[in-house]
Amino acid sequence: MAAMTGATTTDRDKPGSDEPDRPVPTNRRLTAEERRSQLFDVALSLFAERGYAAATMDDIAEAAGVTKPLVYQHFNSKRALYLELMDVFSHALANRIGAATAGAEGPRQQVEVGMAAYFEMMVDNEQAFRLIYGRDAPDDPELGESLRRVEDTIAQVIDPLIDAGLDPEHRLLLAYSVVGMVEGASRRWLDGQTDRAAASEDGGGAGRRARSTEEASLLATRVADLAWAGLRQVHRV
Repeated sequence: MAAMTGATTTDRDKPGSDEPDRPVPTNRRLTAEERRSQLFDVALSLFAERGYAAATMDDIAEAAGVTKPLVYQHFNSKRALYLELMDVFSHALANRIGAATAGAEGPRQQVEVGMAAYFEMMVDNEQAFRLIYGRDAPDDPELGESLRRVEDTIAQVIDPLIDAGLDPEHRLLLAYSVVGMVEGASRRWLDGQTDRAAASEDGGGAGRRARSTEEASLLATRVADLAWAGLRQVHRV
């Protein structure tokens, strides 16, 4: 999550920093910011793997190698932790797509680079996407609403890219339609990753990463082609 949010990235790790990476001593105490980032990562992993209901604060503490009271020093409850994860993810995704499309030349390129940014982030943050699109959605109105807010955020980023002289309601409807298309493709890709991991086809490590990146690039191109083919045929009706 630290890489996704940027909120817990140190100056040493920021893009463009000239200072070389240095190994972090394994025996030093984590700062409060580093500990919070660690707990975010651990919670994300457990929620994505087990589902919200099955993962407990005890599990998060054990996996992080800390006491449960320390977890509560950073997050008031499991619910608060989950909601913050969703909020951080939706904003990070919106910022990434927005930054990618800002310099695009024309609507076709906006669609292409927007899709590329989305699927690249999926590769970089596979567990976060599993949390969003997992089959074990929380059976809770507030938590379910947090998932819908992610979809709302993506639709609001896509909406301005649909430049076809449409009224706002028509344009927003199409934006949500594109979100549904992207969500379906994402679920298919994530399921494929699970199947390959179970069959041990990709070998893990750098090989798996390279394969995932290549597949995400191809997926982005195919979905962008489909989205653009549909959007350019839109009529004001």
